[in-house]
Amino acid sequence: MKLNKWLQERTFHHSDFWDRKKLVKLKEKRNLKISLCFPTLNEEKTIGKEIIIMKSELQDRYPLIDEIAVVDSGSTDKTCEIAKEFGAKVFLAEDYLKQEGPAKGKGENLWKSIYLLDGDIIIFIDADISNIHPKFAYGLIGPLLQNEDIKFVKAFYERPITLPGNVTYSGGGRVTEILIRPLFCQFFPELSGIIQPLSGEFAAYREVFEKIPFPIGYGIETGMLIDICAQWGRNAIAQTNLDKRIHRNQPVASLGKMAFGILQTFWNRLEAHNKIKDMEEFSCILRQVKIDEQKYSFNENKIIETERKPMIEVEEYLKKWNIKK
Repeated sequence: MKLNKWLQERTFHHSDFWDRKKLVKLKEKRNLKISLCFPTLNEEKTIGKEIIIMKSELQDRYPLIDEIAVVDSGSTDKTCEIAKEFGAKVFLAEDYLKQEGPAKGKGENLWKSIYLLDGDIIIFIDADISNIHPKFAYGLIGPLLQNEDIKFVKAFYERPITLPGNVTYSGGGRVTEILIRPLFCQFFPELSGIIQPLSGEFAAYREVFEKIPFPIGYGIETGMLIDICAQWGRNAIAQTNLDKRIHRNQPVASLGKMAFGILQTFWNRLEAHNKIKDMEEFSCILRQVKIDEQKYSFNENKIIETERKPMIEVEEYLKKWNIKK
């Protein structure tokens, strides 16, 4: 399938899946279980609303989602208490798979959720969305249920940047447009039709998630797309327009750290796919210029994007799910 054809046939709008009764019937016909995971770190302001909306609409009213869980990185606010109060399962990531060694990051939470959750399909939704709506889940589930050739669905949306006293609808997705899209176009053009490769909302079958490695930090979304495309092909990937996503925006310095971490993951994929030769070893130090009352200095950040191996290679996971090597 050529890129333009893929873009037309694998790009959806959440309204294509408005009929939740139909989705429930498709799920039941195929005897599937669906889990929803919120990876969290200090999200007390938004997590309660997210759980209430998803549970009331997609679990109680329409039994589309079978399990709602929070996998937490060690929140110091009331994230976990609120999540429990509103009926979500709550897991502290560091309490599980300890034999694999300690690590922290969003990717770590996602990786361990594959071990912790029961679903044949697992949906991930960021926990800082202030305009949460059931479409963030059913918009991703729909393509998987309606087309068995689709294995992974990515969200895209308008991302307004919120400024004090003002909201502007230009901008957003800055790291994507400055870094990821140019790199994809150069090295992985088959993925250049992905509108928002760094979106935090996506869903896939367990069989997909368990067979790919998980960068534990900023590179999780980029590495996941490249690895899934390599193993299952671009036609197994789809994307859904969720209209608009409002969340907290990060300062430029934080975006620099994000981009640097992503670049490491990208570098690793270039090596794995034999796309680079004779290049110097990658540096792990990011230097950012700091200006304080006309004095200039460097902030040095050591950023190392380690990765978790595919879950299917973890002995404890094989035992839990009774999988034979």
